[in-house]
Amino acid sequence: MTKTLNAVITGSTSGIGLGIATSFAAEGWNVMLNGFGDADEIEATRAGLAEKYNVDVRYNGADMTKPDEIDDLIKEAEIAFGQIDILVNNAGIQFVSPIEDFPTEKWDAIIAINLTSAFHTTKAVFKGMKERGFGRIINVASAHGLVASPFKGAYVAAKHGVVGLTKTVALEGAEFGVTCNAICPGYVKTPLVEAQIPDTAKARKMSEEEVVQKVILEAQPTKQFVTTEQVGAMAVFLCSDHAAQITGAAHQIDGGWVAK
Repeated sequence: MTKTLNAVITGSTSGIGLGIATSFAAEGWNVMLNGFGDADEIEATRAGLAEKYNVDVRYNGADMTKPDEIDDLIKEAEIAFGQIDILVNNAGIQFVSPIEDFPTEKWDAIIAINLTSAFHTTKAVFKGMKERGFGRIINVASAHGLVASPFKGAYVAAKHGVVGLTKTVALEGAEFGVTCNAICPGYVKTPLVEAQIPDTAKARKMSEEEVVQKVILEAQPTKQFVTTEQVGAMAVFLCSDHAAQITGAAHQIDGGWVAK
């Protein structure tokens, strides 16, 4: 694929989202970043990608719990780039707690950001993609979109929902050149994973090092973290012409976790 594509990636100021954004920029594609963080660091990231890869990189700080801000994000990207060819729904948060102690507000926030935001963004771009006869929608789910773990009720529920949404959108776009796939990473060493280690240690009454070795990497037969570069490479492939007949699938990149 030689043409320049235009992508919106939610939750892309760090971690997996930034890895995907970097891979897209390296392909010569324009990118709209989104997410929270230090304003100066985000601007440095944006400017660095634009300069290194000679592409148009924008930033919109839309809160993924607010539909009006999500609509503004999509509209700004359409104005900046002319059209949106790729949507990556990556924004996500995590909270670890036994179900009987799980705070209701944490449940609501995780469902809103990890699942409902993907509905809002997809709804906003889908008509245009169908009319143009081309679109690539990638939902970053998780191995937890396919299997469960204790103490992660909201996250597991949301990610299973993301996989279901992926299948439905794929069917609706199938005759219009619009594909929709989910990427299901195992543990990637990102700020999100690092932040949940202390909570998991508390919930399981273990040390943080024991959590890494006996809980996190224990789930992955390779005993290695997935890298953001590996996820980015998969996303690039799913946007290519070679992947035109791949849709509605949940693609594991999990070191063999779900195979067990």
